[in-house]
Amino acid sequence: MSSAPVPQSPNGTKVVHVLFMIDQLCELGGAERVMLQTISLLPKDRFRCSLITFKINTGEFFRVLPCPHYVFPLKRTYDWKALQTARSIRKFIREEGVDIVHTFHETSDLWGGFISRIKSGPVLVSSRRDMGILRLPKHNLGYRMMNSRFDLVLTVSEEVRRFTISKDSIPAEKVFTLYNGLDINTIHSSNDDRSFRKVLGLNAEGPIILTVGHVRRVKGIDILLETAEIVARAFPEAIFAILGKNSDPEHFRMLEERIVKLGIQKNVRFLGESNEVLPVLRLADVFFLPSRSEGFSNALIEAMACGLPCVATRVGGNPEAVEENRSGYLVESEDATSAADRILRLLRNPIRAKEMGVAGRRIVEEKFTAEVMIRNLVQHYDRLLAGRNG
Repeated sequence: MSSAPVPQSPNGTKVVHVLFMIDQLCELGGAERVMLQTISLLPKDRFRCSLITFKINTGEFFRVLPCPHYVFPLKRTYDWKALQTARSIRKFIREEGVDIVHTFHETSDLWGGFISRIKSGPVLVSSRRDMGILRLPKHNLGYRMMNSRFDLVLTVSEEVRRFTISKDSIPAEKVFTLYNGLDINTIHSSNDDRSFRKVLGLNAEGPIILTVGHVRRVKGIDILLETAEIVARAFPEAIFAILGKNSDPEHFRMLEERIVKLGIQKNVRFLGESNEVLPVLRLADVFFLPSRSEGFSNALIEAMACGLPCVATRVGGNPEAVEENRSGYLVESEDATSAADRILRLLRNPIRAKEMGVAGRRIVEEKFTAEVMIRNLVQHYDRLLAGRNG
């Protein structure tokens, strides 16, 4: 790979090359959405982007990517082939004049920290998006070795920031919260097609309580089922809909068995994975997030932006999005009784529910827009580069 010419902006200044690294692009989760959105929205006159991943599924979600991308297969984190991959990425960084390496997820964090520290190399930025729920012992060891190499750690919520400072022993002055942001114009232009209920097989009469997220234990779908059983006693036509990929078949089988045992077969719908999240949100009456752990939920702020009152567990960044008794309610994790009580309050008082939905939309427009996210990210990039070049 030969050295690329250094692009210039229209005013003659150097265009900054940002290399994004992510472990894999196989399902469209929150980190993947935010990373691709960031690449699309960074000012083109100031930044050019590249993307490296270790695994990709070129299905409907990743068939077209917003920048040049490169796949460096990596089956094991620590072996001879992994070292060869590291050398190849290091060569890319050097020859392509990368100024910033911005990593997502554990393997990219660790290898990014290792390979980007070449002489006069790029600054290193890490995005931390959860409370360490996916880390293995090898990751904890790697982070202890590599955390000092990061110039900046961006956390998706203040709760994740506190966890990162405490767990990873990173100086607080290196760790900043950068909230996810939504494209408000896209939200507002989304159609509200009520006929979509029939397409999804949803009852045309009953209220819809929706959650969005991949089906796995951490998302608390088992608690949603317990909640649904209580709510259905008062609203027999209520539908609890789950929009998301089945990521844990064994857990899914347990959920199916629990549905039968609770006698709520007609009250629960698994809608599967879809990139049409907004139209489904617009069909719902209440958004329910029963997660056991969250960094910061994209789905939660999307629901708020669509004007839905929200009931969410008091975990991770959820209390930073939902304002108690203004845009929704917060309940403790595992507490199906309290969750059902709050959902019933909303179903029984649609005027109050609508007021909460309006308040939630205003909160998103004030704090969680893509414009705010990109502006803050660019300021972080500029500060790092000024410190490196000063």
